Amino acid sequence: AGRDLQQLSACFVLPIEDSLESIFESVKHQALIHQSGGGTGFSFSHLRPKNDRVASTSGVASGPVSFMRIFNMATEIIKQGGTRRGANMGILRVDHPDILEFIDVKLNPSELTNFNLSVGVTDAFMRALDQEKDYALVNPRTGRTVTRMKAAAVFDRLVDAAWNTGEPGMIFLDTINATNPTPHIGRIEATNPCGEQPLLPFESCTLGSINLAGFVTKGPRPKLDEPRLAKAIHTAVRFLDNVIDMNHYPLPEIEAITKGNRKIGLGVMGFADLLIKLNLPYDTDDALRMGERVMTFVAEQARAASAELARERGLFPNFKGSPLESEGRRVRNATVTTIAPTGTISIIADCSPGIEPLYGVTFTRTVMEDVRLTTVHPDFEARAKAAGIYSRRLLERIAANESIQTLTEIPADLRRLFVTAHDIDPDQHVRMQAVFQKCSDSGVSKTINLPASASKTDVAKAFRLAYRLGCKGITVFRTGSRANQVLSCANVQYC
Repeated sequence: AGRDLQQLSACFVLPIEDSLESIFESVKHQALIHQSGGGTGFSFSHLRPKNDRVASTSGVASGPVSFMRIFNMATEIIKQGGTRRGANMGILRVDHPDILEFIDVKLNPSELTNFNLSVGVTDAFMRALDQEKDYALVNPRTGRTVTRMKAAAVFDRLVDAAWNTGEPGMIFLDTINATNPTPHIGRIEATNPCGEQPLLPFESCTLGSINLAGFVTKGPRPKLDEPRLAKAIHTAVRFLDNVIDMNHYPLPEIEAITKGNRKIGLGVMGFADLLIKLNLPYDTDDALRMGERVMTFVAEQARAASAELARERGLFPNFKGSPLESEGRRVRNATVTTIAPTGTISIIADCSPGIEPLYGVTFTRTVMEDVRLTTVHPDFEARAKAAGIYSRRLLERIAANESIQTLTEIPADLRRLFVTAHDIDPDQHVRMQAVFQKCSDSGVSKTINLPASASKTDVAKAFRLAYRLGCKGITVFRTGSRANQVLSCANVQYC
């Protein structure tokens, strides 16, 4: 915000229709957004499949995946905002004829390196999967079924790819559109690069997150400081609404729909730190209840703040005809809550990212190709010192292990409290995402971390559970499934 450019949004979705003109217009728009510091999401589902007829040239189409490579290359040559590489989300509907090529493309680690990928899954597909039936693959150009496939066969390919590489994830399109706040304006087909912000074509959104670890009362029985948190939420909602008007938008189409819906996404970070301060292990029902309580409170206060702004500044322009009008919720913003990953801002705030558990009691974060940051959790350090066990040797022992659960020199109560991502059952990861999703207008960014030993059955169970519990999307990541990963816990040296 201190720069001359004044492009203040991070999340964008751009449309792609089935023509060369639309495709390359979107490449141009993507370049402008990346140049300004934003990330882009796309649905490639409208593009005709590979080998389909192209009447204008009497040739055949090359298919969505081939065009994705053009978007990927454009990202590669434009440094985002002068400081970081651009990011993209690529989505293809599960009923597109090229879905298997899309699922498999990142099995080659050199492919689409500037994209996150998610399969756009429908309720019809999930019913076919549950009933062990086949389903139709439909040519988007003609609307006709070109073949049928066993849902289980496609799901197994998706599970296999996700087990091997962490991608694709799943985006549950019908679940997303069931809570679309402006269906009269359009249907949601894509999300921002991290998947937590479903957006209409050309729409952007401004996100912000509150560090929950800063809202704990002091004393022998710490608790969530709700009065202070409420005040911060109201301030944050007002701030984010201001940003919509202060923003310098890359395209007039983006400005029009963004100001028409005035979506904001207030979320949280430092949730794992909050649980530790409240002496609640992450993998417990008490932690799930705390997650639901916190996000319910954030949502209620954010909606109240948006209602105050509506009385002061007016309703969002597309309010009339929206479900919010029929519900009697007169608000300034079509959405107010989102759970973002907060990968960068949590480093600045020195807290755990988003709603994730601790990745490690000590861990190394790779922030650039040759830059690594090593962290020891401050609460663990303080408690270890209080227990009289803190030493360089202890830190070296912790650094050499993914988990502290086998280190018997650490008291059992301390080991129990400081569970890390790979100590936690995948089901608990998904259930935590689901309790936050219940109270979030948009989506929830949460990685379902799996140990290297996890099976493909574990991945399949996580995918099915996420859908059943009402999550809007899911991403799994099995340790070691990529050559380069952002977080690791191994062989950290301390001085």
